[in-house]
This record gives sequence, structure tokens and C-alpha cells, in this order.
Amino acid sequence: MASVHSTTYELLRRQGIDTVFGNPGSNELPFLKNFPEDFRYILALQEAVVVGIADGYAQASRKPAFINLHSAAGTGNAMGALSNAWNSHSPLIVTAGQQTRAMIGVEALLTNVDATNLPRPLVKWSYEPASAAEVPHAMSRAIHMASMAPQGPVYLSVPYDDWDRDADPQSHHLFERHVSTAVRLNDVEMQQLADALTHASNPVIVLGPDVDAAQANADCVTLAERLKAPVWIAPSAPRCPFPTRHPSFRGLLPAGIAAISQLLEGHDLVLVLGAPVFRYHQYDPGQYLKPGTRLVSVTCDPLEAARAPMGDAIVADIGAMAAALAAAVGERNQPLPTALPQPQAVEQDGGALRPESVFDLLNEMAPEDAIFLNESTSTTALMWQRLNMRNPGSYYFCAAGGLGFAMPAAVGVQLAEPDRQVIAVIGDGSANYSISALWTAAQYNIPAIFVIMNNGTYGALRWFAGVLQAENVPGLDVPGIDFCALAEGYGVKALKAQGVEALRGALAEAMACNRPVLIEVSTTGPGQ
Repeated sequence: MASVHSTTYELLRRQGIDTVFGNPGSNELPFLKNFPEDFRYILALQEAVVVGIADGYAQASRKPAFINLHSAAGTGNAMGALSNAWNSHSPLIVTAGQQTRAMIGVEALLTNVDATNLPRPLVKWSYEPASAAEVPHAMSRAIHMASMAPQGPVYLSVPYDDWDRDADPQSHHLFERHVSTAVRLNDVEMQQLADALTHASNPVIVLGPDVDAAQANADCVTLAERLKAPVWIAPSAPRCPFPTRHPSFRGLLPAGIAAISQLLEGHDLVLVLGAPVFRYHQYDPGQYLKPGTRLVSVTCDPLEAARAPMGDAIVADIGAMAAALAAAVGERNQPLPTALPQPQAVEQDGGALRPESVFDLLNEMAPEDAIFLNESTSTTALMWQRLNMRNPGSYYFCAAGGLGFAMPAAVGVQLAEPDRQVIAVIGDGSANYSISALWTAAQYNIPAIFVIMNNGTYGALRWFAGVLQAENVPGLDVPGIDFCALAEGYGVKALKAQGVEALRGALAEAMACNRPVLIEVSTTGPGQ
């Protein structure tokens, strides 16, 4: 009879999963023993980094990623990264080893007490099988749950003595299962929405990350061009769903109630596609929308539809809806919006680089299909203004605002997209959350480029201190960190850039050497 161990690996194999992202502990060793030659193991040195790498891989590959963590301690370390994955709708199968079944009741060391509650509410499903024989079925369910719309993480706790037990003899039926979700569009409602957009006097489109995840970018371009409508990107966007040099592009919506209301004033119909309504951040009280403005959102997530504070909502497949709307709306007989003016170069002295200069140089030198990851949070607006992001999958950001995402996610994205250059732009404060991801990049020769914007401070917090009128706040400066030394210690080539030409040379060298490179750039702080 087949063991739980062999049955589970065969199940993963049949589902197209051949990579395990992990950091093992003793509870996980029985799962990893006799590791199959047709699988690969990607080791990271801390569990949040494991989840960050897997998150980037899942988003970029559009396939579920399999994670193996160490019991409660490893899961706890991973929770911050898991919050980003939950908000990104990333399909992650998170497994964790549990104490042997005979020892769970006495809560022996390394018992995951109340294992299923630990990762909630950041997973779609959390489970610990009632018996060893049930493990393959639970694993099959986890894979399909993670992959079904809306995609998202799931969690499975497995006692370590289960792996050598016999699997249910009926487990072979799991091998051939395929689960798909097909949301049939209501033709009447579809036509009503298309007609409303066609006949609106001044419609506006707000796009979110699920458009990029569904690769519906081109359909949204068609939709905007037929309607001659301006396009905003939803607040705090973790992906880029629309080309940033298109005439319709208007930029990134702010994350405040009054600010959004002001920018959308004058539009009689707001279509929100593939984004929550809205992901607010700073307290900015006001009307959600001005009187006379109707909002309709299309989301793949019923929870997003239910919690929206205004407007109508349609739960449907984002790709199918974007394609159907682009085909159904009438074409307006008017010009496209006037394109935003191109940002002008800034004056640069011989000192620390202004962030605008860094982004201008990246925009000039990076390949057309480059992928950018952003965790320089104080310069996010500048990044959206100055980078020409034109292809699907060109931009990733921490969806829940949890720092420590960009460095490991860059490793995962580069693994999934080996033919595109990945460039992660990371602040000096946030870089320290997951610095050990550099080791994984070095060990597996993953040629991502890490640009560290070193201004010696938590720039975003300094901005918030001004907004909140919080004076004399401690802990906002982070001086004295040598990122080149840290990178070299992990085995990553490191370059320091003190000016425009030095950065130009460093970028050219990094893009030519086909190995991971960290570039430390001395930059000015906020308002300088």
C-alpha cells in the first residue's frame, strides 16, 4: 500500500507542483526525507523570507506555490508575509509540521497548539487532518482551494508521524482531479453595465491588481480607448494594470476618503475593476463620492464586494468581464484624454541623488520588459510618475503594507520570469526586514538586481509624522548600515553609487553579469 509520503508527492506532481519553498525544522524532516529528484527545494533562512519568495513566484508564474514551514514558531515568523499574500490573492499552499500525534495532547515541545487558528484570518482555509490516511485528501483540497477564485493562501498542519503511514486506498482518485471556476456572466446585467458606460456623460475607470493578475491589461486599454475615459490606479496598488504612458493614464489614487472623492468629482459613473472599494490608509474624512456619482465595482472576491462602503458590486471573473465590457461598450466620438506631461529632469548636484534621478536612470536603462518591485515607500508616487511600465506583470508592491516583501519577492519573481530582468527598489529601512533573502539569491544564482535607496531614515514615517502632527518622535533614523558589506557577506556582488554616472555604470554592470547584484545608492531624504 502506498504511504502518505509517496502519495502526497505524486499528487503534487500531477498538479504541476515541483518546487518546495521552505526552512525546515525537526517536525518537517519526515516530509522532506528521500526528496524526489524531479522536485527542487528553495531554501530561505527565515520563514517570512520563505513566504515572500513563494508569494513573488506565485504571482509572477500564476501558479500555486508550495511552502513548508516549521510548526507554530515558523508560522508565527511568516505571518507578516502571509498578510501580504492574503491581500494579493496569491495562491499559496502553506504546510507546517506538527508534533507526533501521540504527543499533541500533552503539548510537548514544538506542538502547534490550536494549529488551525494560528494563521486565521489570513488564509482561505486552515486544517489539520483527523487521521494520517486523510492527509492526501486534505492536500488535494488545499491545492484546489488556493487555486480557485478568489485565489489565496491556505494552511495545512500535518503531524510528522503521518508521512510513513498508509494512505487511504482510494487516494489515487485524487490524482486526476481538476477543479475550475467558470463564472457565467449574466447577459442582462452585462448589457446594462455596458449601456451605462456607453451612455454616461463622463465615465472614469479605476483599475486594481486583479486586472494584472488576470492579464486583462490589453482589454482594459481597449475599454478605455472605446470610452475615451481616464484611468486611475486603485490606492496602494500592489500591481500595475495599465500602461503608465498611455494618454488615459491619470496615476495612482491617494488612500484617503476626501482625496479620492475630490479627484473623482465630476464623473457620473465610476467603474472599479479588480480592486477593493477602496483601500484607504490615512484618516481623511469626507464624502465617499460626491452626489450624482454612481459607482459599480467588479471583483473576483465576494468579501471585497460585501464590505465595500458604497456602490453596486458584481462578483465575476475579472478577465472575462474586462474582455466582455471592452467588446460591448459603444465607441465614443471624441478624442482620448490629454496625456499627462512627461516628468522633467531635476537639478542634481554632486551630493546624494534625488530619487527622481534614480528613477529616470532606471527608466532609461532598464529593458522594456523589466519587472520592478517597490519597497521604497516614501518614493512610491515618484516611481509611478517616472517609470514607463507598459507590460503585464511589470510591478509588484506589498499588498498589505507589510515591509519585508520586495527583497524575497524579487527572488521569487525572477525564478518565475527568468527571461525578464527583475529590479527591486528598496528603502534602507525596509531592506533590513528580509535581508537574508540575498543568501537565497546567491545560492541559487538568481540574477535579480536590488537597488537600495539609502537616505538614513524611515522616509514614509517622517511624512506621516508631518500628516499626524507628531513631533519629536524617536526611532525614525537608521544610520550606519553598510549594505554592500551585508550583501557581500551573503555572497551577492555589491556596488556603491554616489552620483548619476556612478549609478549608470553600476546598473550597466549589474544587467550584464547574469548574477544577483546589490547597488547601494546614497539618496536625499523626504523634502530634500
